[in-house]
Amino acid sequence: MDIPPEDIDAPIETNGGHRRRLREKFLRAGLSAFLDYEIVELLLTLGTPRKDCKEQAKRALKEFKSLRGVLEADEYELQRIRGIGAHNVFGIRLVQEVSRRFLKDKMLSRPYARSSREVFDYLYHSLRDLKKEHFKVLFLDPKNQIIEEKTLFEGTVDSSAVYPREIMKDALRTNATSLVFVHNHPSGDPEPSLCDREITKELVFAARVMQLKVLDHIVIGNNCYFSFADRGLIEDCNLMFLGLNK
Repeated sequence: MDIPPEDIDAPIETNGGHRRRLREKFLRAGLSAFLDYEIVELLLTLGTPRKDCKEQAKRALKEFKSLRGVLEADEYELQRIRGIGAHNVFGIRLVQEVSRRFLKDKMLSRPYARSSREVFDYLYHSLRDLKKEHFKVLFLDPKNQIIEEKTLFEGTVDSSAVYPREIMKDALRTNATSLVFVHNHPSGDPEPSLCDREITKELVFAARVMQLKVLDHIVIGNNCYFSFADRGLIEDCNLMFLGLNK
């Protein structure tokens, strides 16, 4: 039987007893009964049924500092740890994708409710590793349910790239009544630029003309985000619009 190269240096279980005990422990008490390294170990074993991954799990936690650090680590960085190969990474990638699908379904089946954190949780994993800025719009119905998510463009966010008219056309097409804008900063710093602020004002103004509401503009950085709504900046734009149209 051929053994994948990444499995050669790892010890092989002879009876599967330790793996069975981990699974029984999980089914009995859930993850609350697990140490962080045991969670990582269980994930690593999903891709290599006969491989003992305890030491690799401990090394991964030491390298990436926390369970979250391991889960968010790049697959190539994970494979730099002795004994962890592409097969082991399968479990971690699987739980990431399942979590992402769960968050998406959760977002699409419940009101937005002005929760910037929920939008961040939903979109973070799809945006965090991108080398270019991606500008997204969430179109919402009168009950604040998400109708559609759309990526408008890729590249530097500036006034020449964002077309309020096209966004409003999509809002009419989807029968949306409110909007949420999201884009990422590949630098990792979510602090909005002057251009980000100006674009937000233009979009709020355009939406008001069309009798639509902008609920938020969220800038996603490295495990953090900036919410225009949370900082009161969406309301400031609305007040500015009213002042100009008295």
